[in-house]
Amino acid sequence: MRILLVYPGYPETFWSFKHALKFISKKALLPPLGLLTIASMLPANFERKLVDMNVSKLKDKDLLWADYVFVSAMITQKDSVKEVVNRCNQLGTKVVAGGPLFTSLYNEFPEIDHFILNEAEVTLPLFLEDLKNDTLKKIYTSEIKPDINLTPVPQWSLLKFKNYLKMPIQSSRGCPFDCEFCDIVKLNGKIPRTKKPLQIIKELNSLIRLGWRDSIFIVDDNFIGNKAKSKQLLRAIIRWKKITRIKIKFMTEVSLNLADDEELLCLMRDAGFDYVFIGLETPSAESLQECGKFQNQNRNILSSVNKIQQFGMEVSAGFIVGFDSDDISIFARQIDFIQKTGVVVAMVGLLQALPGTKLYERLKRENRILANSSGNNTDFSINFVPKIDLETLINGYKSILSSVYSPQKYYERVQTFLNNYKAHNIEKITLGHIMALLKSMWTLGIFQKQRKYYWKLFFISLFKHPKSFSKTINLVICYAHFSKIFSELLIYDDCNIALETLYINQN
Repeated sequence: MRILLVYPGYPETFWSFKHALKFISKKALLPPLGLLTIASMLPANFERKLVDMNVSKLKDKDLLWADYVFVSAMITQKDSVKEVVNRCNQLGTKVVAGGPLFTSLYNEFPEIDHFILNEAEVTLPLFLEDLKNDTLKKIYTSEIKPDINLTPVPQWSLLKFKNYLKMPIQSSRGCPFDCEFCDIVKLNGKIPRTKKPLQIIKELNSLIRLGWRDSIFIVDDNFIGNKAKSKQLLRAIIRWKKITRIKIKFMTEVSLNLADDEELLCLMRDAGFDYVFIGLETPSAESLQECGKFQNQNRNILSSVNKIQQFGMEVSAGFIVGFDSDDISIFARQIDFIQKTGVVVAMVGLLQALPGTKLYERLKRENRILANSSGNNTDFSINFVPKIDLETLINGYKSILSSVYSPQKYYERVQTFLNNYKAHNIEKITLGHIMALLKSMWTLGIFQKQRKYYWKLFFISLFKHPKSFSKTINLVICYAHFSKIFSELLIYDDCNIALETLYINQN
């Protein structure tokens, strides 16, 4: 049996980092962890190939080679999925689909032959058994939440490491917080399920044996969802790094209550975590209450972010406008909030009602849902009727992006971050770092309008924050991506597009 694992292409979005990756000669941020794990779960006698459309082209000969094409995707990959499925249908190759997009919206893809929904540790064996018996069904689904300690090590050998900036591993699934707009609890549960430290060390060793030495993204829904288990894992990683002398850096997603646990902060710092993503969302107490973001309430958010930065971790964050509680003051407040946090990589988005979330169900009851979410909350689309006037919302959102991603505001945030950040060690400078630096000096320091900000920050970082110099250059390179993405978005009359969409859906 020949299985082709296909990962559809991402559009140019905030998180694609397409324009920044060019500086470091990489094609994609991360490989598809889900498909690599599926590959390890297939019977040993199956042939398997992987095509990640974000790093290579999908050829007809690949589709004709396969008995089945396995596709996994996020909502933002929907357009590419349709292209892949259409090509498979034309060539007569059967398609099997799974992952978040299909678990939420499989009804939108009647042309797909089989669906393996929810968690593959449970549903893939059911499919494989029926495949063996020639009794395949259309849909395989289960509400069982499996023990992820039984999940095999991903089949890294299917990859070309040189194409990717980071490698992903997963140490837990689920989140104890159930924010109204988030679909994590629906997909993975409220009680975090964790892998044992020995299992994670096994996965790390598998990467090291194949030659990986760069950063690793622990792609948990919330790495500190179970703090006691997180601490056990961190201690194991610290011991592993001492024994192996491997100086790999880690990044992950956490909740803001990380700032409340100094022992956890110390362990993350000592294990080599230098980047965390946190949902900060909004400075509005009313909006935090509305969406059930209890972990951010009744605290000084700025102080919490600053504390995490002082432990050697860059904080990237998500921010949202469009809550029912938001009024016209929210746009200026968000700009001020973002600047004061020193969060340089600030994903500011319009609220989206994702299928399966409490927000979607509430808005559906209120007859306010207009369409399914695009999965990209920075593309000016909104899939429900907001309480605030739509034109005001879109124009206010534009004002935030225009401000925080202007050269002046962006470079000011980098300086605020550097003043808060305490680098744990001087990062080793590699040939890749040097090449990226030279490219940034040539491209951003000479030809771009931002060059005066570039050189000011260059020398401030070099002489006042030398331990953080490589991180500074990384952030400057990221701006090459963000400025390109948002300038392209903002040149269109998005307000008129949104209003026309609203009018069509309501009539």
